[in-house]
Amino acid sequence: MSQKMRVAIAAGGTAGHINPALALAEELRDRGHQVTFFGQPTRLEATLVPQAGFDFVPIKVTGFDRSRPWTLVSALWRMERAQKAIGDYFAQHQRPDVAVGFGAYVELPLLRWCSSHGIACVLHEQNSVPGLANKTMAAKADCVCVSLPVAIDAFKDRVSARTQIVVTGNPVRRSVIDASREAGRTHNNIPEGATMLLVFGGSLGAQHLNEGVVALKEELLSRPNLYVLHSTGKKLYDDVVASLALTPDEARRWRVVPYIDAMGEALAASDLVLSRAGASSIAEIAALAVPSMLVPYPYATADHQTTNAHYLVDAGAAVLLSDDKIDTPTFSDDLLGLVDDEQRREGMRDAARNLGQDRAAFNLADQVETAAHHSR
Repeated sequence: MSQKMRVAIAAGGTAGHINPALALAEELRDRGHQVTFFGQPTRLEATLVPQAGFDFVPIKVTGFDRSRPWTLVSALWRMERAQKAIGDYFAQHQRPDVAVGFGAYVELPLLRWCSSHGIACVLHEQNSVPGLANKTMAAKADCVCVSLPVAIDAFKDRVSARTQIVVTGNPVRRSVIDASREAGRTHNNIPEGATMLLVFGGSLGAQHLNEGVVALKEELLSRPNLYVLHSTGKKLYDDVVASLALTPDEARRWRVVPYIDAMGEALAASDLVLSRAGASSIAEIAALAVPSMLVPYPYATADHQTTNAHYLVDAGAAVLLSDDKIDTPTFSDDLLGLVDDEQRREGMRDAARNLGQDRAAFNLADQVETAAHHSR
């Protein structure tokens, strides 16, 4: 699409919503389009969006807590005020050609206003089980883009006859996609010929996963060519360090950190990943085609992490293990088996590459352009 567009994006609350939105924004900016974000001034988006160099318009909304029905009144009142504020903003600035929502409730006032004024609306759903905001707006969307094919069925009865449902994948930021193995190994002090195991449980960590890996310390370190980068989660860091009790020589090959800022470099350097199966983790692992062993968080809504994991597992790019198997020989057998089997890992890496997850931002940008073009 040669004509330049103005794109309004609403994403917020968690990095799982914001980073895919930023990945799309980066692709749209590269194509010459103007992108403006709408989000809450007190949430993570207010920091990450300006850091990435995009305009940010603050709006205030609150979610509805179904366990406290009286919160619906205040939520609706703030929603109406936010929608009016968006209208006032567009009265002073040019209206967008298309609006994109990434599933958080902060999308509702933007998409409702745009839909009522004839502006194309696109939704993106990161998870296998859609959230309430996207399900609410699906009927007004010109296009619903999903990360995983399994999410299509959740929208079929919610969209209008004109709405397209498209599998685009979950966009991953350029800083992750462009990371190289060489730079990642240098950044993490991993020798080129070594085997690297990356362990992480998401930004909050995963206590049971940490405990399972700690219990395998002797087995893992008995492999002289194995290096471990272990992200524990900030609240669990001290406990893991104490449990591992690494000697200086052991710590040379087992690096423990509370959180990984440069996830692209860490993944690019890795030969095997052990992690939970959040949507963003799955997308990044797939985009960099890293073999993985996935242990879904067992208490996720509708067990959606298991569904997420099957995207890689069914393709032959990952091994799935339930959380209740961490304390059994199955966990150690599967993990150590993958550590020791380079040929199997290479097959898994090839399978991940075939998924084409590294093109998700490109695919989603195409759908945004198409929706804007058809609405004109």
